[in-house]
Amino acid sequence: MLTQFASEPGLASVRGASVALGNFDGLHAGHRAVIEHARAAAMRLGAPLGVATFEPPPRRYFQPAAPPFRLMTPRRRELALAALDVVSCYLLRFDAEMAAMTDRQFAARVLRDLLGARAVSVGFDFRFGMGRTGDAEGLQRLGDEFGFETIIVQKVASDGEKVSSTRIREQIESGDVAAAATSLGGWWIVDALVEHGEKRGRTLGFPTANMQLGEIVHPAHGVYAIWARLDDEAEWRAGVASFGRTPTTGLRDALLEVVLFDFEGDLYGRRVHTAFASFLRPEIRFEGLAALVEQMNKDAAAARAVLSGLRPPSL
Repeated sequence: MLTQFASEPGLASVRGASVALGNFDGLHAGHRAVIEHARAAAMRLGAPLGVATFEPPPRRYFQPAAPPFRLMTPRRRELALAALDVVSCYLLRFDAEMAAMTDRQFAARVLRDLLGARAVSVGFDFRFGMGRTGDAEGLQRLGDEFGFETIIVQKVASDGEKVSSTRIREQIESGDVAAAATSLGGWWIVDALVEHGEKRGRTLGFPTANMQLGEIVHPAHGVYAIWARLDDEAEWRAGVASFGRTPTTGLRDALLEVVLFDFEGDLYGRRVHTAFASFLRPEIRFEGLAALVEQMNKDAAAARAVLSGLRPPSL
């Protein structure tokens, strides 16, 4: 799959696609519905299937000091889109120039002139253009004028509520990763590079892979049953992880610490994908290391029990 900024060389070979347009953070059921409607149009028109999304997300551009909010890294998004047989992912650079475009200018300059889109699929609540003045119905009128078909995809709901990235973030931030998995249609997965840490875990019998989540939304502080895999491998390994500030051994910035069961090896500098299966307990402070190790053994046993009845990710 080709992933590139749409303004860079090489776009000509993949112009004329049926394009799913949106933020696509998390690729939840609503996002997949938009992509599937673009796929149907691509088959009908004999066109390739593409996805167009904004990088950085408009929210980051307008709120540079906002806390981390992404549900997935661009790397995870690329893997997920490739699994959906998307041919091209066009990254639309969201900068001052794009922020200043009217809805009409965006439709003409980006969708018609830059992408040469034959069809554009959007969610019913899609907004675009300076001040978010453009909406899905307006895009349909502009498409009629500029020569591309517009498909408006209606709301996708779960338990009576619209599936949205905002709702999924709230579920993750509260620790309800099982509900987030239902909304996402699969486990919530983060990927990050393993860093050198304090190396205290190995002295306690639990060597950890330490990772900063960066721009990824922070889950509730606590302990989770997880699966993890190395970026260059296909196998998912069971494990247990904590996210938080380690109040027992000394407060520091929140960090993801992953323990892989029955694994030996050097993970420093390697990219690890971590799938959150279940929240086990909140982060607490122990009176000493002995009590901490006792609880860590209980956490590991609980994680093994939970994961034994679940299926690991496929991607």
